Amino acid sequence: MSKRADLRRQQLARIHAAKKAAGLDDETYRALLERVTGLRSSADMSHEQRNAVLQEFARLRMRGEQQAAQADVYAGRPDAGLMKARPMLRKVAALLTDSKRPWSYAHAMAQRMHNVDKVEWLNDHQLHALVSALQIDTNRRKKPANTTTRKTPPC
Repeated sequence: MSKRADLRRQQLARIHAAKKAAGLDDETYRALLERVTGLRSSADMSHEQRNAVLQEFARLRMRGEQQAAQADVYAGRPDAGLMKARPMLRKVAALLTDSKRPWSYAHAMAQRMHNVDKVEWLNDHQLHALVSALQIDTNRRKKPANTTTRKTPPC
């Protein structure tokens, strides 16, 4: 078997493995092929076209991973109307973003501090206490790790 035929077989195998990993049905798969190359069969493609399809699968995989990561961060976030009505919720959102924490962290703190399951269910006093705790957490996370205080010897 020639080197070119072997490369073709490897590319086709990678394309079909990517299709399976993405969980695409046949019609969606063929629509993707047609969108990228103008052809509906990977067997009819040139080397460059097969590479373009593989690059598209890689791009879609990266986008899916980014969306999944973003979904984890925003999971549990109160709706926009509630955030607009209660400015302290926007402060919670800003502190979570600043400290790179998900909303589940704030909900867990609300549960731990006030025995309330969701941040949006806190009353104003409890919400202020949560914001204070989040601010302390943010300040601690921003502090450089290797700062130590030295005591100067007495004169």
